[in-house]
Amino acid sequence: MAMIFSDAAAARVELAPAAALFRSLGDPVRLAILRRLATGEGRVVDLVTELGLAQSTVSKHLSCLRDCGLVDSRAVGRASVFTVTESALVDLLAAAENVLAATGSAVALCPNYGDEATA
Repeated sequence: MAMIFSDAAAARVELAPAAALFRSLGDPVRLAILRRLATGEGRVVDLVTELGLAQSTVSKHLSCLRDCGLVDSRAVGRASVFTVTESALVDLLAAAENVLAATGSAVALCPNYGDEATA
C-alpha cells in the first residue's frame, strides 16, 4: 500500500536537501573556507596560512564540503587544489551577506541561533 503524504509532509521532504545545504554552511570554519575559495582556488597550506587554522581542521572541513559537493579538488604535484563547484554558491554567500547587512544584529541576537545560543 502506497503511503500518501500530506502537502506539509511532502513540502518537508522536498525541502530536506535545502535544509542539508544550509546545515553544511552552518559552521563558521566552513563559511570562512568557502568565502576564501570564492575568491579563487586554494591549497590546504594556503587556507591554513590565510585563515590561521590548524591543517587538520581545514582538511576536516574541506572533506565535509567535498562530501556535500560544494567544493572539488584536483591534484597539482603533491598538493590538492580546491575550488568551489558552483558559482551559484558564491552568489548565495553574497546574498547572505546582504541579508545580514540589512538585518543588522537581529540574527546574532536570535535566542535560537544567535551568538549566545552557540556559546
